[in-house]
Amino acid sequence: MKPRLLVFGDSLSFHGPDHEYAADEPRLWPNVAADALGGTADLVAGVGWNARDLWWSLTGDPRVWADLHHVDAVILAIGSMDTLPSPLPTYLRTGLRYLRPDGLRRVARRAYQAAQPRLAVALRGRPTVLPAALTVRYLDLSVEALRTLRPSLPIVGVLPSVHRAASYGGVHTARAGAAAAMAEWARRREVPMLDLSAVVGPHVLGGHGNPDGMHWGWAGHAAVGAEMAKLVAPLLFTEEPREAP
Repeated sequence: MKPRLLVFGDSLSFHGPDHEYAADEPRLWPNVAADALGGTADLVAGVGWNARDLWWSLTGDPRVWADLHHVDAVILAIGSMDTLPSPLPTYLRTGLRYLRPDGLRRVARRAYQAAQPRLAVALRGRPTVLPAALTVRYLDLSVEALRTLRPSLPIVGVLPSVHRAASYGGVHTARAGAAAAMAEWARRREVPMLDLSAVVGPHVLGGHGNPDGMHWGWAGHAAVGAEMAKLVAPLLFTEEPREAP
């Protein structure tokens, strides 16, 4: 049987060395992982997604509800964006697109982009997009919901990636604490985790990824895909047969 993976992700799941790519781009890490396993991947993701967006997707997207009956494993590739500095409220950033007229929107966006790195440095990376306690809470809610629906469905996650992004002032002080909290939660919940920093840290911090200092080059995607396939492979087909498509 060809395994089908359902991947929840942020922009690290679909952003390459130069720009965003369609979900079926074979060089993206979800497809690299699926190909190594002889299967396919379905990606549910968005720019800036954090653990709260994961929960909203699980509870509010009917496409996800349908997919969950037919997949062989779920990958929660969420948590990296949660750790980023967010000195200005997230709702302000996400609400900029609604501003009118267009000129006002452009001015507001430029002001936000200019202020963000300065404030990230001045406030030493605090507050973050999502506090670690809330990241863990939403991951836990999501896993509980998935296991209620399909008790033995394999679920894996990730520990946050790293960055050297000028847009955040190169600041990432909250990552270590968040990663520790997520790792402890994963041990309690028996969710295997792939440490993204261990896999792509040298790639990103060495300047080999996207010039934005956050997203990965194709070598980074290849490395993550290969390691994810190794993590998922022993877990496949250990539950009851899934429903036929």
